[in-house]
Amino acid sequence: MTDIHPTAIIDPKAEIAETASIGPYCVVGPDVAVEDGVKLISHVVVEGRTKIGKETTVYPFASVGHQPQDLKYGGEPSELSIGENTVIREHVTLNPGTEGGGMITRVGNNCLLMVGAHVGHDCQIANNVILVNNATLAGHVEVDEWAILGGLSAVHQFVRIGKHAMIGGMSGVENDVIPYGSVYGNRAMLNGLNLIGLKRRGFDRETIHALRNAYRLLFAQEGTMSERVADVEEMMHENEPVMDILSFIKADSSRGICQPKAGDAS
Repeated sequence: MTDIHPTAIIDPKAEIAETASIGPYCVVGPDVAVEDGVKLISHVVVEGRTKIGKETTVYPFASVGHQPQDLKYGGEPSELSIGENTVIREHVTLNPGTEGGGMITRVGNNCLLMVGAHVGHDCQIANNVILVNNATLAGHVEVDEWAILGGLSAVHQFVRIGKHAMIGGMSGVENDVIPYGSVYGNRAMLNGLNLIGLKRRGFDRETIHALRNAYRLLFAQEGTMSERVADVEEMMHENEPVMDILSFIKADSSRGICQPKAGDAS
């Protein structure tokens, strides 16, 4: 039987799984679906067309699924989808999508959104992503798997963050961050590879060495970026992580690629 505290307000149209737990003073709207094992600790508000996946835990004072902070939003029936085994800590805000961005905001499985993090409308967050305290994503941001965004960092709308990337705390990210890259700064600049993250994730020395060679070649001073990409692709086309970076660079983007400081491609 569903564990619902008597002070919680649950719309009768909401879909609440039998093994979900709804704590004191939570509010759940009519178009919400809460799956098995979900825990809303207390004082959580879930509205809109929101789905919360299995075993996800939401801590007090989180605001989940309320209207996007977008003046162009016109009440369209957009959605918010949260994956399984994700942890949403206190004061996190997650907004649904908009007509101009595909109508859905997604958060993947096994993510950790720490205190005060914000996920804006139409963001697409993959699995195993960490948003540290007060990390902020504007609308339409894409964050690939295993990326970590440091505390108080802010990501401009339409920016892409590649897999296994590391965003330093208090960084302002205006450009796309390559997979396996590390950036930091008031206006973030590329600071090499996320070597610590790669080692923690079990990448072997050979793969890391290949990635470092590719990085040096891609961000060297000679030639254009397209020429350097072609050269690296010819030399390392069988290396999957290197190809991840090249595919990311070659993909369509409105923000451009975050670059290292001039002369710093070590």
